Amino acid sequence: MADTASHVSFLPPILTFCGAAVVAVPLFRLMGLSAVLGYLAAGVVIGPSGLSLVGEPETIATVAELGVVLLLFIIGLELKLSHLWEMKRDIFGLGLAQLVVTTLCLGGAAAAIGFPSNGAFVTGVALALSATAIALQMLGERNDLQTPYGQRSFAILLFQDLSVVPLLAVLPLLATGLHAIEHDSLPDRLITVATTLSAIAVVVVIGRYGLNPFFRILARSGAREVMTASALLVVLGSALLMQEVGLSMAMGAFLAGLMLAESNFRHQLEADIEPFRGILLGLFFMSVGMSIDLGLVRERWIILAIAAPAIVFGKTLILSLLSRAFGATWQDAIRSGVLLSPAGEFAFVLIPFARGLGLMSGPDAQLVTALAAITMLLGPILATVIERSLRFREPDDTSPEQAPLPGQEGELSSRVLVIGFGRFGQIVNQVLLAQGIEATVIDKDVERIRDAARFGLKVYYGDGTRLDVLRAAGAERAEVICICTDHPDVTLKIVEIIHQDFQNARSFVRAYDRIHAIELMGMDVDYQIRESFESAISFGRATLEELGFDAQTAETSADEIRKRDIARMVLQKAGGDMGGAELVVGAKITPEPLLKPAGKARGLSAETRDILNEGIF
Repeated sequence: MADTASHVSFLPPILTFCGAAVVAVPLFRLMGLSAVLGYLAAGVVIGPSGLSLVGEPETIATVAELGVVLLLFIIGLELKLSHLWEMKRDIFGLGLAQLVVTTLCLGGAAAAIGFPSNGAFVTGVALALSATAIALQMLGERNDLQTPYGQRSFAILLFQDLSVVPLLAVLPLLATGLHAIEHDSLPDRLITVATTLSAIAVVVVIGRYGLNPFFRILARSGAREVMTASALLVVLGSALLMQEVGLSMAMGAFLAGLMLAESNFRHQLEADIEPFRGILLGLFFMSVGMSIDLGLVRERWIILAIAAPAIVFGKTLILSLLSRAFGATWQDAIRSGVLLSPAGEFAFVLIPFARGLGLMSGPDAQLVTALAAITMLLGPILATVIERSLRFREPDDTSPEQAPLPGQEGELSSRVLVIGFGRFGQIVNQVLLAQGIEATVIDKDVERIRDAARFGLKVYYGDGTRLDVLRAAGAERAEVICICTDHPDVTLKIVEIIHQDFQNARSFVRAYDRIHAIELMGMDVDYQIRESFESAISFGRATLEELGFDAQTAETSADEIRKRDIARMVLQKAGGDMGGAELVVGAKITPEPLLKPAGKARGLSAETRDILNEGIF
């Protein structure tokens, strides 16, 4: 049996990371700075160059890289293949131009200060790549990922991630020259290419045709933790497969997310992955902070003090000019440039790899590593300052580019969120569709999701009582949230969440019965209606017309009953003589006539007269 102390030994580093995060991140947010800076600063403090509370940052970095993997999976979930194809100009045009031009400029500068040619190339490439995690985290904090500059920035980051694989293949060729080409036979190279393409095809085919039925089976079990485990299985499995064939783990996760972007289970998957993503991504940023060697910084501070700001401003200038050439406004071009100015996570992969191949000396590799880490500290600070300046100068953003991008007008700009797709919710959606409003619909019944296909609607699997699911479904952007669930207690729970966390949205609620409606009125919902009241009113009106009453008279009678019912409910809500006793659990409101009966009730059978306590005729 394992010693208890061996288990306890895992706790100090965990407590160290948690303590550093809960102190640094709120402090930096109070100062108006990004949470990324808080994590980076916390890593510096607790790392080997600081208080040495964590002795092996390399081990932590290996685990923390999963944060980037999960981040790319969620980004893939938020995209659609059609929209990705529309971004091809920015991905393969702007992305390629940025990488080539920036590599030439930074590599040339490295060669000018004495780096050998191979080392200068590695330095230029490593510093030309941008920090995917930092950029996407800041875009998420600003809610700017779907803006034009956010999409252009993401396109560049995506191309950079794609380029890492061929870069890792090129570096060994630089180290061994033409001999590597001769040593690696043509059949071997063809096998490698075929293996890579096959792995991509496997992820695409399984993601496109196999995951929806898989999640549908799991959803029927009703076990929430199984859905969470399956989400992690899909992400980590696709990441591992890509890594085994020499591709990026992040790319595998992105492909898996992209294949699930049209899935009915998308919102639930995003909500299940989000907590793991946030924790591991914060851990990644702290590991970057721990990698900064303060001793080297003190020793070569003059070079670093000049080079780090020069790289940040240089990359900002290059990318701003290129973005402008590709049609961006100057404001958006500057935003993209400064956002992508820090060196990227893959710099910490390429530099050690190049050093192991002999392309860089140890001191040069340490210098470039420290330089990359320092740009990760400076970049977010400059990005925050520039963003504040641009927003101050543009208080009213009326730019036509801020409109939703093609392919995203539907869900991303959805004005209505409908929770529940039963018989009631289906009719609500039909009315909305009649005016071209495509609501985002959430339901946790698998059969209802399958039925939605016949309605031409997109319904997502998810538990509407979960705050994370509501956020993933866009509740923060919705103008109206329609709660059409079947069970009163579920409805009340959702109303409480909406009033507490989504006060921007108006709440329209389906009430089960009179007692439920009065309770909802006490919760100050914007609108409520009993599920059977209006249908019963319409039924009675139709009966009057069939009996010979004209339509106007029947409608007047229906309106009179509506008015009396509303007045009675207001009195019952206020309490009156009952003093609110009707809302006590287990209590019942006795049905009472809204109009005075013309005569006394009479039982028409002996059993009925006995129930009514009438005498025997």
